[in-house]
Amino acid sequence: MANNQSSELPLLSASGLCKSFGGIQAVDNAEIQVEKGTITGLIGPNGAGKTTLFNLLSSFIRPDKGRVVFDGEQIQQLQPHQIAQQGLVRTFQVARALSRLSVLENMLLAAQKQTGENFWQVQLQPHVVVKEEKELKEQAMFLLESVGLAKKAQDYAGGLSGGQRKLLEMGRALMTNPKLILLDEPAAGVNPKLIDDICDRINAWNKNGMTFLIIEHNMDVIMSLCDRVWVLAEGKNLANGTPNDIQNNRQVLEAYLGQ
Repeated sequence: MANNQSSELPLLSASGLCKSFGGIQAVDNAEIQVEKGTITGLIGPNGAGKTTLFNLLSSFIRPDKGRVVFDGEQIQQLQPHQIAQQGLVRTFQVARALSRLSVLENMLLAAQKQTGENFWQVQLQPHVVVKEEKELKEQAMFLLESVGLAKKAQDYAGGLSGGQRKLLEMGRALMTNPKLILLDEPAAGVNPKLIDDICDRINAWNKNGMTFLIIEHNMDVIMSLCDRVWVLAEGKNLANGTPNDIQNNRQVLEAYLGQ
């Protein structure tokens, strides 16, 4: 488990978040904080509002009320791509990949602010474009090696297993040089051997300074990875604390674990 707590302001802080859909209150005055350099968990029963909260944090949907502060700046008014450019990126419960492109091509598409995206720069500075493309391929291959997919770099992404697609999605997130990655159920639908692999890689990245916020139903994953765990129930904050605190919290046991 990571243990990189610091006295700095939280890297991500949300407060008073509310979101309703057709009269149903999906998120109700929720808050969450993620300290820099930590692995933070977000759990709760089905329908608790976890994915809606993720969508609010990453601006895939806008809150009815509340604010989100990332790295010292309010971001709830920004577009998702603007938030990604600031260093907050997310994955999805069902991993997304461009199936008819190679694994390596999927990685390269994630790189931001490439010189080759500008027509005039291509014409005026072709040597810069070539140099940058070489460096990006080297970075992509390094990250594919780190997620165990280097040997599949030239394979179609559509041929990957569900677990391998999740690893690819994590690798693509790392291509953006993020400050914080939101992982939506990284262990869902993944065979047990690959779950251990995914956890090992998350731990390794965290030790190298990466910060994570993770939604996960697999309690073994949450309790083994996380420094702090936040619990949602019916869109509201129920509890937060260390994994040990949460495992011994009667309200959590009653509302989430059914005891």
